Amino acid sequence: MTFSIVGRSADGQSLGVAVASKFLAVGAAVPAAQADVGALATQSFANLAYRVQGLALLGTGTTAADTVAGLTAADPGRASRQLGVVGRSGDGATFTGDECFPWAGGVAGDGYAIQGNILTGADVVRDMEAAWLADPAAPLARRLHAALAAGDRAGGDSRGRQSAALFVVRRGAGYGGLSDVEVDLRVDDDPDPVTRLGTLIGLWELYFQKPDPATLLPLTGELAAEVAERLAALGFADLAGWAGVENLEERLVDDAIDPLVLAHLRAGSPSSSPSQDRP
Repeated sequence: MTFSIVGRSADGQSLGVAVASKFLAVGAAVPAAQADVGALATQSFANLAYRVQGLALLGTGTTAADTVAGLTAADPGRASRQLGVVGRSGDGATFTGDECFPWAGGVAGDGYAIQGNILTGADVVRDMEAAWLADPAAPLARRLHAALAAGDRAGGDSRGRQSAALFVVRRGAGYGGLSDVEVDLRVDDDPDPVTRLGTLIGLWELYFQKPDPATLLPLTGELAAEVAERLAALGFADLAGWAGVENLEERLVDDAIDPLVLAHLRAGSPSSSPSQDRP
């Protein structure tokens, strides 16, 4: 009923899952991940207990393959299950029970596991693997989504499209540096959920990614005067006040400005109230 990829970043620090399905809110059921531990996807009559149990096994240093073996051996319903697991190092592992609805199967390799059931064909999984391997240096969120999008283009879930999700963890990478959840995006009910998920990733990059130090512009001279003038026209005394309203505070730096923040300011986009969209 679903196709997914579980993956680890090239530097080994990020772990995550991307998934799509003709199923309402698939992100509420399939993915699980814990920073410095591992990630997994449970699908095809998903056994949600796999999420807690699998992360517990990975946390003890159990390999992905042994985690899959342990979870499925203890499950009387394993014949109808599908599972993908990646640990903090080594190869990923995937499992497809003999009673999963066709087409069903998966592939795994160093740092990834790809699996799907009720797919249009084996090319869904093959194309996902090719997309994953094509750009190892890409940020994990983008790399996972690229693989998911490739599977979607190849046909994806043979029943149609409804939901998609992306979940990525990395130590201290959450909002304000106070959690390990780097990306947590869901499209619960949409006719083109994988495309919509890509749009949300772009918004996440704008609002929550840290700026690239190499691109920062010193807030001096004419640029400082321009920024002050634009802020005053919008009714703000300083950049921090405006950025807080626009939810761009994660991109603020001292004595400089991120080009993306500057572009947003120059665009003069409408401001929400300070409390809107604030966690």
